[in-house]
Amino acid sequence: MPMPVLRTERLEFLPYRPEHEDAFVALLRDEEVCRWMGQDRVPEEDIRRIFRAILTDVYPTRLFDVWGVWHGQEHIGHAEVKRTGNVDGHELVVALAPGHWGKGLGTEAVRGLIRHAADNLGLEKVYGMVGAENTASLAMSRRLGFVPVRDVVGDDGTTTRMLMLPTAPSGQDAPA
Repeated sequence: MPMPVLRTERLEFLPYRPEHEDAFVALLRDEEVCRWMGQDRVPEEDIRRIFRAILTDVYPTRLFDVWGVWHGQEHIGHAEVKRTGNVDGHELVVALAPGHWGKGLGTEAVRGLIRHAADNLGLEKVYGMVGAENTASLAMSRRLGFVPVRDVVGDDGTTTRMLMLPTAPSGQDAPA
């Protein structure tokens, strides 16, 4: 089954195509994006290798769901729903370019992924990993109903908050 296109009020989640490579690299080389994703800046060639693997390995086997996030004609981010190694479940990943922070687009993107996880993947709960210092993303997660599961301390001493959200198909209340 091909990767679905997802749409929210203002955003479109499109499967990556070869011509999206430079936008993907620019996003994942941005220092602020890397900071809040809890990673060092990765060499450009490594990011290009990751992008090509999405096209050649991830999509053909539907290893996990991954998209570029578009606002109109502009690539503004990256989104994934994938199994997490931290617990037996699926993690939502959203990374937006800094110029699009604080406009409600992150909340809208996460809501779109939650809806996809419940309606299309049949997931009863999803997880998120948010840096303990990322107060904006933690506040957004609380507003969306995510609850803390535990803190994960990395080898470098940084703390990431693992959060969980019960899901329900559209039109139904989430389980208590």
